[in-house]
Amino acid sequence: MLVCAFAVVAGASAQAQQQAPDWVEVTPKAPWQARDSQGEVVYRDRLWILGGWFDSFQHAPRDVWNSADGEHWQRVTAEAPWRHSDLAMSLVFDDRMWMLGGWYGGRMPEHEAGHEVWSSRDGRAWDQATSAAAWSARLAAAAVVFKDRMWILGGSEDYYFGDASSLKNDVWSSADGKHWRLECEHAPWAPRAYHQAVVLGDRIYVFGGGNYVPTYEAHHDVWSSSDGVHWEQLTDAAPWHARLWFPAVVYRDRMWILGGWSNDPSRNWNDVWYSRDGRDWRQLVSSKIWKARHEHSAFVWRDKIWIAGGHAQPLSSEVWSLEVPPDWFPGDEDVDLQAN
Repeated sequence: MLVCAFAVVAGASAQAQQQAPDWVEVTPKAPWQARDSQGEVVYRDRLWILGGWFDSFQHAPRDVWNSADGEHWQRVTAEAPWRHSDLAMSLVFDDRMWMLGGWYGGRMPEHEAGHEVWSSRDGRAWDQATSAAAWSARLAAAAVVFKDRMWILGGSEDYYFGDASSLKNDVWSSADGKHWRLECEHAPWAPRAYHQAVVLGDRIYVFGGGNYVPTYEAHHDVWSSSDGVHWEQLTDAAPWHARLWFPAVVYRDRMWILGGWSNDPSRNWNDVWYSRDGRDWRQLVSSKIWKARHEHSAFVWRDKIWIAGGHAQPLSSEVWSLEVPPDWFPGDEDVDLQAN
């Protein structure tokens, strides 16, 4: 067994809320069918949407769309060869778009998790790096590019029909999508899915997530690592509410979380939080913002944060953007980045 080390770093704090720039609705209805749980990347100066979820009793969509402005979209292909596009992991690596794992079949009898790995340079032609990656078939893992490798962290081996034993806290990496290396069999953070990871500076950060069914659990802890093996717990209780199904990005040298869903009580969120170090979090409070939602896409592109789609009761095909001036962040000089 690989030994994964950890340390605890004290205390999170929430700083005073600051009135923020407003979000801009780029389009109330993009031409792709409203959806959530889709893959999303920024690639060759375009926003891309990959597959997703319409409902639990039809197969996941396999269409691919892109946009040069966030308002006007073109369908690149109606049916990509990958099938497991519900809660798949997507990223850009080695000048390719990648789709990894995911769920197929909703609640239908033929449902399954996948561990296929696909890549494409144009969204039309896709190459299968492997039909069975070394990590177990799963969905809703976190995925990042770090130290010139693709990384998969945690996830669930079953969506609607699993239990706590379906959750993973292993860490894998690959330089080519075909050959995967187990970096850490059991990370010190609790097994989870529907969480997020980002890379800021020279560290990976993992936060939030948990489980959906049969027993709901949600976290708002934050962990970081410089190598994917040795982990520090920066806080066990960030000031944002514990949640699942939220996106995260890095923008203006800060990590951001945007919305999501909790079940105590059941509700969507449309709050926006950011942090430079994972311990001290501030809420960005805008007068105009998108309706609360979960499993929406988030991008950083052309000096802005963008969100698209998601389940806003009902499903949405909206696109919104936010530009925060680089010098807007008051008080961040008080954050001691050396603590990491």
